[in-house]
Amino acid sequence: MTDSQDWREEALCSQVGGDLWFPDKGGTPRPAKSVCAMCPVRQECLDDVMARTDVVDDYGIRGGLSPKQRDRLRAQQREAA
Repeated sequence: MTDSQDWREEALCSQVGGDLWFPDKGGTPRPAKSVCAMCPVRQECLDDVMARTDVVDDYGIRGGLSPKQRDRLRAQQREAA
């Protein structure tokens, strides 16, 4: 990951509408996850959101994962530590 937030400029999500990243309850996150799967900075995005402790940035699809998926990943990381 770069030392700055320059990776955000390369993120595909910056070229796609914002509502895609926040599907309605019962809606599918697949379109957003498809964009993330092709994104050259997906890992940087995931690393960024996983490092954050503020709840505001923990909504929506980030780094190709939903909030519940990120919660599971955090739990796995705590168990492995």
